Amino acid sequence: MKKVVIHAPGGYDRLRIEQHEPRRPGRGEILIDVAAAGVNFADCAVRMGLYRSAREYVGWPITPGFEVAGTVAESGPDVRGPSVGTSVFAVTRFGGYASRLVVPHVQVFIPPAGVDPIRIAGFPTVFLTAYSALFELAHPRPGQRMLVHSAGGGVGGALVQLGKLADCEVTGVVGATQKVEVVLDHGADRVIDTSRQDLWSCAEEIAPRGFDIILDANGADSLRRSYAHLGTPGQLVVYGFHTMFSRGRGRPSWPKLVADYLRTPRFNPLRMTADNRSILAFNLSYLFEETDLLGAAMSRLLRWLEAGRIRPLPTTAYPIEAVAEAHRALETGTTVGKLVLTM
Repeated sequence: MKKVVIHAPGGYDRLRIEQHEPRRPGRGEILIDVAAAGVNFADCAVRMGLYRSAREYVGWPITPGFEVAGTVAESGPDVRGPSVGTSVFAVTRFGGYASRLVVPHVQVFIPPAGVDPIRIAGFPTVFLTAYSALFELAHPRPGQRMLVHSAGGGVGGALVQLGKLADCEVTGVVGATQKVEVVLDHGADRVIDTSRQDLWSCAEEIAPRGFDIILDANGADSLRRSYAHLGTPGQLVVYGFHTMFSRGRGRPSWPKLVADYLRTPRFNPLRMTADNRSILAFNLSYLFEETDLLGAAMSRLLRWLEAGRIRPLPTTAYPIEAVAEAHRALETGTTVGKLVLTM
């Protein structure tokens, strides 16, 4: 089997393709012949050595990747699940950039008939992240006003779709005009294009009394003003800090990281209580051990997918040999939807 291995943190040159012997599945595990693996911004943070759970659970060397699609190659003992040859997709806590992968059977799912494995490979991570943000933390109610930052990307596109499924009034924020139609196609009621419009003056026109829910993975660039544009009550859900990274540079800029860390707002619970606003945050990689939560979330997402109430995101495929190019493209912030690696 071939897989991407990172032996030490750094730039794109750290992404090395190596040949390894696949591990046989043990008790309760399934071996998957991988057709495609999703690429997420967290993978870039893993490569740079800045993803905390990667250090805690794996260390160096490490193979990135949280999601794959392919076919069942072999099942270990005590697996009551899909038979050999069945098309499946799976979530994994790292290791996904590989042509063969062993995962616990509770993390393996069968996609609806007719869904392309390339597109389903990019489905689980972003939709599980969006589901956790909305339905486990924010609990949206019909008619509430939502603001979704980075709505043209993976999690942002999933948030727009799930927000509309929850009957919310959804405003998406994008940084490039070519992303506007994509976000409208996801179902957004309106889109703010910050390349041509002032974000916060537009936000005030749309929601003069503030938004009920704001979803923000930007970090220091917008957290303070996102909080200021909440209604009362209002909820700010934080799930990333991508603007702390230098676009397309491939390596962290330590002066920028330190400066952004220092200007990241520290919210005072006394002030939050007085404002009647809350801040919620999470990291999906720490939820993999919650198998009941994972199964219930994916079950609902698959029902909605099969019913046509949500759709996989627009997907761009790169061969695994071009993994560095995929990381570089994702870090520029210009991509739309999802990127995947094909084996």
